Amino acid sequence: MIRKIIHRLKSIFYIAENLPQQLDEIKINQGRILSTLNANKKNAALNDYEFKVFSQWGEDGIIQHLIQSLDIKNKTFIEFGVEDFTESNCRFLLMKDNWRGFVIDGSQNNISKIKQSYFYWRYDLNAHPAFITKNNINKILKESGFDEDLGILSIDIDGNDWFILEAISSYKPRILICEYNDVFGNDRTISVPYDPEFVRTQKHYSNLYFGASIAAITYLAEKKGYVLVGVNSNHNNAFFIREDLVCNALPKADLEEIYEPSNIRESRDQSGRLTYLAGNQRIALLKGLPVLNVKTNAIEFL
Repeated sequence: MIRKIIHRLKSIFYIAENLPQQLDEIKINQGRILSTLNANKKNAALNDYEFKVFSQWGEDGIIQHLIQSLDIKNKTFIEFGVEDFTESNCRFLLMKDNWRGFVIDGSQNNISKIKQSYFYWRYDLNAHPAFITKNNINKILKESGFDEDLGILSIDIDGNDWFILEAISSYKPRILICEYNDVFGNDRTISVPYDPEFVRTQKHYSNLYFGASIAAITYLAEKKGYVLVGVNSNHNNAFFIREDLVCNALPKADLEEIYEPSNIRESRDQSGRLTYLAGNQRIALLKGLPVLNVKTNAIEFL
């Protein structure tokens, strides 16, 4: 009887230990099917290709459409601001398409979780702990060992995003993905002022004061030789491709036409509780806070 109980317990422990991997395999196979179905769409908006496997919103489907529409020389990605990589823009690429990856997060605990995951040894993934600044970003990126002709660069650090993108000089990814702050609108090229120790949750209690407007991100991307091809339906991630890769399948998007305020309601009160503000209620909460006009380099106010 005792042996049977021990055997049963071992079976339960084995199932529990391997359940995350088995669930991921199911999700990946579903993603394969959705990716195949998306291939039949014609002349659709970029966010019509959305589906989620490991991404926070629908970025997995958009990225699949992008890589299927472009010639990608090196199947490599660099993504930072990944937390423990449970949700990320490029994990599906790693596990479905066997891309090589380099991910960065400011938390050593998050990086340790990634390195302890079942998939870390199965794929060519390097996880690096670092708090990114505009002074260290190029040195950190070189540690990836990747060719400068990178497949994808994904930036989402909820803070100095504009300044980090501006500072990157040694890589020319074919696809560039940048988070933007839709609360800032699309008619001003603005960013939070640079602070090497910027932490979103500490900078302003609302949790809404971070990053840059989509107009500011697009302005910088175009200076670096990129073309905006669309945004996700949650209106917080912008997708760019190198201007030499523009094609009929991925035409340049009109910022005025595609911009919409996000429906995400993540505002908080001074006690850290969600307040679910929407629309113009959000920007009203930030009134008077300083922002940098990235075109004129002048401090303005919300």
